Amino acid sequence: MSIVNLPGGRRLTLSTQGPWAKPAGPPSSRVAYAAAHVVADPLAENAPGAPAVLDWETTLAFRRHLWSHGLGVAEAMDTAQRGMGLDYAATKELIRRSAASAAACGGKIVAGVATDQLAPGPASLDQVRSAYAEQLADVLTAGAAPVLMCSRHMAATARDADDYLRIYGELLEQSDKPVVLHWLGTAFDPALEGYWGSSDVDKATETVLELINSNPARVDGIKISLLDADHEIRLRRRLPEGVRLYTGDDFNYPELIRGDERGYSDALLGIFAAIAPAAAAAFAALDRGDLAEYDRIFEPTVPLSRHIFTAPTFYYKTGIVFLAWLAGHQEHFTMVGGLQSGRSVPHFAKLIELADAAGLLPDPSLAAHRANRFFEVMAG
Repeated sequence: MSIVNLPGGRRLTLSTQGPWAKPAGPPSSRVAYAAAHVVADPLAENAPGAPAVLDWETTLAFRRHLWSHGLGVAEAMDTAQRGMGLDYAATKELIRRSAASAAACGGKIVAGVATDQLAPGPASLDQVRSAYAEQLADVLTAGAAPVLMCSRHMAATARDADDYLRIYGELLEQSDKPVVLHWLGTAFDPALEGYWGSSDVDKATETVLELINSNPARVDGIKISLLDADHEIRLRRRLPEGVRLYTGDDFNYPELIRGDERGYSDALLGIFAAIAPAAAAAFAALDRGDLAEYDRIFEPTVPLSRHIFTAPTFYYKTGIVFLAWLAGHQEHFTMVGGLQSGRSVPHFAKLIELADAAGLLPDPSLAAHRANRFFEVMAG
């Protein structure tokens, strides 16, 4: 039997549920991207403050896993530890390699454009503009579609909404592909307070809509990660025709993707890296109009996602990597920047229970073996 000896003396018998069936191809009813994590080289100096060193083959193998389930890959996003261990030299190489792998297998890929090649601290608006432009060129050269990520430097430097409209407008003109805009809330990164020129979400929303309405053909969509489903729906209903709302709401994604009589959200989600097989099966049910099956599959993934993304939310990457290790996608639980220390032993114990309930441990014996080794070392 596959038994995990949980801290405190409890014993958990893992499910023997078989693997999820892979779909014939990508979803037809929605566009879905999984924001993928990176796999560190466990024998390198991936300590806090050190340059990131990746296990390239395992990192790319995980992306092939996502593509095999019909999901697109959102590369070099927050899930890949942008601003939390992944420096820009490693990021640029990651985008290049991942885009080449996508081309080889016909997978969809978008990639993050930010300003993190700049040193932390103050920067001028011209420096922010140049940094964004450099990364945009790198992503386009690699062959990926760009995601214009929120920038800590932009948040610290911009004086008002006009600065955002000017910088983003210039970037849209420089791209030869429609871009995905990106609005990451302070739960994910406190340094982004006041993004789009105001701490008032309604005022910031008007700035975003002004930008999109001035450039509808240049904007594929906008990813919203504010963890506010009602706001997302209101914004979605005001977008120009043809501009997608990509939900980044890891708390409320099933109902936002399911939608209502006035529309739905597509998806660009960090949790999809952890629940890809279940997500693919849910999309297949949605494609054939089986909403009951769609709800049944996604329902147990929501408690798992809410646990992984619990406050402080920006440490969710630790749970994503821990689950990838338990599921057999990598041979260790080391992260760039030493981020494996970002969650507690009780957090991991509950994560295992919730992942098992959602059917996301494809090899229960392997998961139990690894979990028991971990708890033996970490909890005695």
